[in-house]
Amino acid sequence: MSAMASTFLSNPEPNQVLFEESSYARKIILNRPHKLNSLTYEMISQILRNLEVYEKDPTVKLLILKVENDFTKGLNSLGKGKAFCAGGDVVGMVFTINEGHWSFGASFYKKQLTLDYMLATSRKPLVSLINGVVMGGGAGLSMSSMFRVVTENTVFSMPEAQIGLIPDVGASYFLSRLPGFFGEYLGLTGGRLNGNEMLACGLATHFVLSKDLPLLEKALSEVASWDASTISRVINGFSSKISLKKDSAFRRLETINKCFSRKTVEEILSMLENEAANGDNKWIIRAISSMKSASPTSLKIFLKSIREGRTKELNDCLSQDYTITCHMIRRSFNSDFFEGTKAKLLQKDKQPKWEPSRLELVSDEFVDQYFEEVDDDDWEYLQLPDRPNLANTWKSKL
Repeated sequence: MSAMASTFLSNPEPNQVLFEESSYARKIILNRPHKLNSLTYEMISQILRNLEVYEKDPTVKLLILKVENDFTKGLNSLGKGKAFCAGGDVVGMVFTINEGHWSFGASFYKKQLTLDYMLATSRKPLVSLINGVVMGGGAGLSMSSMFRVVTENTVFSMPEAQIGLIPDVGASYFLSRLPGFFGEYLGLTGGRLNGNEMLACGLATHFVLSKDLPLLEKALSEVASWDASTISRVINGFSSKISLKKDSAFRRLETINKCFSRKTVEEILSMLENEAANGDNKWIIRAISSMKSASPTSLKIFLKSIREGRTKELNDCLSQDYTITCHMIRRSFNSDFFEGTKAKLLQKDKQPKWEPSRLELVSDEFVDQYFEEVDDDDWEYLQLPDRPNLANTWKSKL
């Protein structure tokens, strides 16, 4: 084992991810409920190894990504069912970087993005059963699935700007392909969506009540075909109709488009503040508050990233994410990621000292530096495997 791997795997928790065979299906089961199934280096490595085996096995017709849920007890069963995946283990990565070198974090992130890409381009159809909170790295795993099944327990969010990162793991690809400028709204505000809203905007492909997931799993396991239409028909048999609440952000798409289509973050905030004076303002006030508490640098980087992502393929978006994040964990230009993690996740005083502290102090030239190569002799751009069916999921679903 390499020294770098040893750093990540010191005192590893057992059974962080489980693998099951069930007729024609293979199940990948996230099993770290006490940490909201946040992803570790060991989990990512194990999933990559098993994915390679499954792709070569002709008896495997489809893959199921899920969590170790107790469906009979729902959200009150000691954390089980509470989260699908709350993201990467950010706190663990920060400790690892602080105890060693920033490249340890880069190694973790490279492996995570590689897994996201391998799942997105999997030779076997992937069904994600998203029953619980899905944020950050959890979205990176599941939003690339051919089938994204949500429930009444699902909550989606990309709040990375609150800790000095950006919505990454391909978010500039899958958020930029949502209707209008809804992706900008989600990434800049960290706004939350429930399962109904995810289906309505296109982040999900099916809505199934959580009580029906065990039967759906059983039915999927018996599908002796990797034909997408066949799998879709099976899921449709368990699907439920949805309705959006009156206060759903997706019902405000016209206003969102009006505000979040603006060229700069400053203009977006100004438009939101103007709209807040016009009555229907509770969701707008939340959006403004969230943006004003986030890292100004992160907001500006994300806006540039998602605008460029609209014309890029997934592999290019992931490569761009890697470059940007390497700068952030290396502290190339500021320490917002470490400041945000300390204030929001460790000390929890929720008073990060961002640098620069205000949007108007973050110049375009400052932002552009994050998109350029890292000035380090050992660093190189992310190189992803050459895969044939690149991101067919999003081309067909959105």
